[in-house]
Amino acid sequence: MNFAIKALSAVALAATMTVTFAADPIKIGVAGPFTGGSSSMGVSMRDGVRMAADEINKAGGVLGRQILLVERDDEAKNERGVQIAQELINKEKVAATVGYINTGVALASQRFYQEAKIPVMNNVATGSLITHQFDSQPENYIFRNAAHDSIQAPMIVEEAVTRRGYKKVAILADSTNYGQLGREDLEKALKLKGIEAVTVEKFNIKDVDMTAQLLKAKVAGAEVILTYAIGPELAQIANGMTKLGWKVPMIGSWTLSMANFIDNAGPGGEGARMPQTFIQEPTTPKRQAFIINYLKTFNPKNARIDSPVSAAQGYDSIYLLAAAFKQAGGTEGPKVKAALEDLKTPVEGVVTTYNKPFTKTDHEAITANIPVFGEVKGQRVVYAYPDDQKKASEVRVKAAVPAKK
Repeated sequence: MNFAIKALSAVALAATMTVTFAADPIKIGVAGPFTGGSSSMGVSMRDGVRMAADEINKAGGVLGRQILLVERDDEAKNERGVQIAQELINKEKVAATVGYINTGVALASQRFYQEAKIPVMNNVATGSLITHQFDSQPENYIFRNAAHDSIQAPMIVEEAVTRRGYKKVAILADSTNYGQLGREDLEKALKLKGIEAVTVEKFNIKDVDMTAQLLKAKVAGAEVILTYAIGPELAQIANGMTKLGWKVPMIGSWTLSMANFIDNAGPGGEGARMPQTFIQEPTTPKRQAFIINYLKTFNPKNARIDSPVSAAQGYDSIYLLAAAFKQAGGTEGPKVKAALEDLKTPVEGVVTTYNKPFTKTDHEAITANIPVFGEVKGQRVVYAYPDDQKKASEVRVKAAVPAKK
């Protein structure tokens, strides 16, 4: 009798443990700079991620489990990113991590996920090398749903040289991995047009005076300044031109859309143009719902998302992972990676509808046909061209042939 009771108790305990295990949340790491010069990107990304996770959880979660976000501030520092990666993998036991704003932090940190066979979804960092860091290895756990620099740089050059006819080009890039890798991509794109920059200048994070770099550009006869930088220093370029009484157009990477550029540059930032995967305008029902929900939930200053691109891509990254968990039937890294590489069901995102966004050899969800050009106008980013606004109202899906890396 006692044996029977013990046996039944054991079965009941096992059943309870199974139910408890099934109800355990799915942990997803969220790594980005939530303080410091890159924080407008990091916080916007984090808020977009929070929104998506909240929506999914309210709808019942994934595989009957809730998503639990484990957020960490990497302060845009490589060494901090490395510490966080190890903590999220070894202590928190995350099923995946999203984020990375800074290319250098991504390149320093994601090798730990690669070794642990845990997927990373880069939703903001754009350095072209990021998804190719482990090309020599048989399996690659690094994915991205942002427009990498090999897409953006040719767009910037096309805008400056072909569309607007400038031949004398100056490049100003910061000294980070992001700035210098982007600068290389700009020079490659210019070379394809038969153009060499009249001057290439570097500046450091927290620099507040760009007079020396701008004077060199002015003396060299620059007609336009192409930028690649991650922080508020971009505003110092616009302010420096104002002080010199010299105004030429600024065309640069997507970071010119950030609030800390627009607000700190003031009138000097008007007219700056940059590639964008998302502009805060309700051009589709999905985008309208996203914008309304974001503004209601987070109440940003002037009803303007600090970094709309970061928020939208952060939001989409969670839905992409959720689809992979569902298809994989669990959270085991290799199975989730395989699911991402062959997603059976399209994922409707804010940036685009992701239809077969990845393959085993292509971990980039965004191709060159998806971004449009934004322009700073009236302290906001708007569509630079009517054709771009029209393009954005249509469903832009990944091109059949991936953009060259």
